[in-house]
Amino acid sequence: MRETIVRYHQIVRYLLQPSQKELEHGLKLHRASIVCDAYGFSPHAPVDTEKLKKLVAEGCSPEEYWDAVEEMIMTGYLSDSECLTEFKEAWEVSGLTGLMQNAGEEGQDPLRLLKRFARYTLVCDLLRDFLRKLTVPEDLLLARQENRHALCFTCNGVPLSQTWSSVEEELGYIRVFFQLGCRMMHLTYNRRNMLGDGCGEKGNGGLSDLGQAAIKEMNRVGVIVDVAHCNWQTSLEAAKFSSKPVVASHSGACGVNPHPRNKPDEVIRAIAESGGYVGVCGIPYFLGRKGDISALLDHIDYIAKKFGTDYVAIGTDRGYQCQSKRQPETVAAPASRPDFQRLWPEGSLPKSGDPDWEKEEQLGSLDWTCWPYFTVGLVQRGYSDEEIQKIIGLNVLRVLKANFPYERYLKPELQ
Repeated sequence: MRETIVRYHQIVRYLLQPSQKELEHGLKLHRASIVCDAYGFSPHAPVDTEKLKKLVAEGCSPEEYWDAVEEMIMTGYLSDSECLTEFKEAWEVSGLTGLMQNAGEEGQDPLRLLKRFARYTLVCDLLRDFLRKLTVPEDLLLARQENRHALCFTCNGVPLSQTWSSVEEELGYIRVFFQLGCRMMHLTYNRRNMLGDGCGEKGNGGLSDLGQAAIKEMNRVGVIVDVAHCNWQTSLEAAKFSSKPVVASHSGACGVNPHPRNKPDEVIRAIAESGGYVGVCGIPYFLGRKGDISALLDHIDYIAKKFGTDYVAIGTDRGYQCQSKRQPETVAAPASRPDFQRLWPEGSLPKSGDPDWEKEEQLGSLDWTCWPYFTVGLVQRGYSDEEIQKIIGLNVLRVLKANFPYERYLKPELQ
């Protein structure tokens, strides 16, 4: 393994201190299971600083700059054999069968959302011997059988036509993006939109009429409703209104750490009653306290013991940064105002450079390649193999199946 990955694994073993029996059992169980990250990122390639310098020198806009960065990190390994080798190694080390892949930029503009879909479609097309694009839930099972990995595309927003001529016209792109492969959508991303309130708003409004119509259409089409970035009232109303299981794909429990991105008991209960789950994220500041793997396991414990192991998963919200050919030099992006979608209330995020939230044991123990040790940690916490397999993958598969419209697309004998 790469030196960085070895270091991360040393950190996580030091923090967990598993017995040899726990370690061996956890790693063996991980390798024998369907493992699916409920929300995360496929390994990223390094950026090409020379190309970025050239763009900046030519007077590129902030949008052009960040579009180029995304293109590099999402597809750069397709043209670089050394990066591609590391990309595949990171997948193998993680032991993941599949990943609910962020494949749509934050917002509602269909063209904005389309860019990541195009990039990850290209990746799956050109790496088809290694990656499978998840079209039906059973693709997760086929990926394991074929010794491949599955990407399930998700959107960080519901695509809206924004013509406001009719509800049907406004929501028509939900079906289009399902046809492109999208299987999960955020109702909101931090801020208030036409569907409901995001978690970054001072207010705590619920679903709008259009939000209810969007959920109804998502249920009909076969797209999972994701309330990870919704505020508590919108999350609650969405879970109660939906006829299909709802998820908070990468979140946590306010009962462990009261943060706007986590969910209070009332919301978690509603999500569980819908048949969905809360995916516990790997972001230290949301987890609270030490913000390391122990904190992640604490959130899982809280949800599992209070609501049941059927209703919790792991959605890391993390990725692995390929180290090969990584350039230490950085290129400053063109100046721009803060992105509206990413605005947070004061105190919701740590200040840049805060030493309390940039400790190696936090970031290292929650790295995407440390996924096998999440399973080891669950073994330590006393969960049965069956319960662990639900938490690390089968709950995601169950909700994918519950939302997919088999009756319209597959013959009964293929279900």
